Amino acid sequence: MQPPLWRQLQLTAGALASIRAGTSGSVAFEAVEPALRPGVQALGFQVLRWLGRAEALRRHLAKRTPPPLPDALLCTALGLAWDPERAPYEPFTLVDQAVEAAKRNPATRAQASFINACLRRFLRERDELVAITDQEPVAQWNHPRWWIEKLKRDHPRDWQRILNADNAQAPMTLRVNALKSTAAAYLSELEAAGLAATRVGASGLQLGRARPVQQLPGFADGACSVQDAAAQMAAPLLLEGLLPAKPGVAPLRVLDACAAPGGKTAHLLELAGPGAAEVIALEVDPVRSRRIDETLARLGLQAKVVVADAARPADWWDGTPFDAILLDAPCTASGIVRRHPDVRWLRRESDTAQLAGQQAALLAALWPLVRPGGRLLYCTCSVFREEGSQQIDAFLAHNTDARLQPSPGHLLPQSGGNVRGVPDNPSGDHDGFFYALLEKR
Repeated sequence: MQPPLWRQLQLTAGALASIRAGTSGSVAFEAVEPALRPGVQALGFQVLRWLGRAEALRRHLAKRTPPPLPDALLCTALGLAWDPERAPYEPFTLVDQAVEAAKRNPATRAQASFINACLRRFLRERDELVAITDQEPVAQWNHPRWWIEKLKRDHPRDWQRILNADNAQAPMTLRVNALKSTAAAYLSELEAAGLAATRVGASGLQLGRARPVQQLPGFADGACSVQDAAAQMAAPLLLEGLLPAKPGVAPLRVLDACAAPGGKTAHLLELAGPGAAEVIALEVDPVRSRRIDETLARLGLQAKVVVADAARPADWWDGTPFDAILLDAPCTASGIVRRHPDVRWLRRESDTAQLAGQQAALLAALWPLVRPGGRLLYCTCSVFREEGSQQIDAFLAHNTDARLQPSPGHLLPQSGGNVRGVPDNPSGDHDGFFYALLEKR
């Protein structure tokens, strides 16, 4: 039975208030009871994508900022209703149900009349208010001002395209398990099940419409995994030219640093094939490391999962060099904003420099672990140059034994273009990413 809209708006506003207080979107929506979570998350994502506009409208409607929860409810209604073409319900219905939501919650009941007055005025003056807020960059682009300015500096020709892409809904992309099937064969299985999809990259399929994984043929048995097309580039880039291992030759020794939730670890094992690679999956967070075990168990794969800090090899390294290291470094996640629209509002301008320092430390710690002739693939799900090309330029300047191999460089969201490297980026839709393949002389 569909829950009343006022209840969904209450829960969406509660999640927004939590995010504004510093809670990640994943945690905030996870707190919603399972039966209501999909609908609330869908509404919440839309609000977060248009929160800059909603807050600008609220500033013109209210002289003072209301308390956190009433303000979250007011901005929820404005974020959903400001553009009738995008609104999930008629704006009048959203306003009516938002006022009902305020009345039914003791924490917002005292502000119900205020919320009603603001939203009724919005309905009367919508066109004028939207036109006024069109002049405000944060309202126009729905990103913090510092983020917009940084993109202008980093990508002067593409910053608008990036911001527009961030506000679009990301597709659901699958990676077919190469040990069990091929992309062509699994595409036929999807079509037989009435699920439309298109090929993307070597092993990927982009669904025409997102579906619960339980509806995907063979998902529980490891036939495929959900993974964006840009993320699917990591394992092939790292292993190309190292495989197949010759009979009688020791398997490749591979490290996946910062490995949770295990998607790239699994892809490395799928591409390598049985016995061709020994993979160590490193993760500093014990809770997140359990997700690696779950991922590998579903796919029927084995890796050595180690809970330790990649930046402290003395705590976990046995002294044997690696043939290949994948460093998917912690970053601002500025390339996956369309999947995690809360990120733009949680990040602070100072976070980029702090994370860049962490990335540099990881590179410095892991590079000595690569054997001569081996390679390290550095990647981040970021579009900021400080976490990508600038990071690698600085590394190369201080490590004369490192040589940059053909690499995609900065992949922009929903773009097949690149900054430096190869022309064969995955076709179709993908997240923002950065890749640099380093070989030790």
